[in-house]
Amino acid sequence: MIINIGRQLASGGKTIGAILAKHFGMAYYDKDLLQIAAQQSGLTSETFERADEQPNQTVLSSFMGFTGIGGFSALGLNYNYNPGLTNQELFRIQSDVIRNLAEQQSSVFVGRCADYILRSRTDCINIFFYANTQDRIDRVRRHNQDMSEQQANKIIEESDKIRSQYYNFYTNKQWGYSASYDLCINTSILGVEPTADFLTTYIQTIIDHRK
Repeated sequence: MIINIGRQLASGGKTIGAILAKHFGMAYYDKDLLQIAAQQSGLTSETFERADEQPNQTVLSSFMGFTGIGGFSALGLNYNYNPGLTNQELFRIQSDVIRNLAEQQSSVFVGRCADYILRSRTDCINIFFYANTQDRIDRVRRHNQDMSEQQANKIIEESDKIRSQYYNFYTNKQWGYSASYDLCINTSILGVEPTADFLTTYIQTIIDHRK
């Protein structure tokens, strides 16, 4: 089973994903996907971090720290070397990593268009988390106590814009729209942990139905 999570910033989606992974005994992947992609491609983790959930652009080779020779990474994966490596090429590498991890074990993937990358699988549950704006502002400020409401709201708006551009660019779908997912859920209604409890029942029902 694969659970793919899309989420607004500060909606609690990452926390819920971790709870679900623990409950069902699944692997959990978020930003650590960037480290795994770096290890398997021979590129630096900084290369993937700069491109993480960003629309397409060129990453200059002088900053890549590319360790492969003749188009082969240190681990033997064949990635054609390009001195102007684009985010699209990094996305392709990251997509290969996601597909390989999904083949190995049941997993929860947070973001990175995993629902689109794994669209050919029949064992995926794709969920999008959103929340009321004030709840999101409050959650951002709990982690940044010196931040004003206006500053927190600006960060939220910029994050939503970047994530939607990234998702829409690579998937030809609409980020956050119900038709793009199996379930969209407002975490403000129940709260983060009760939403996770609700979803354990929802997901277990799907598992039982598929048997």
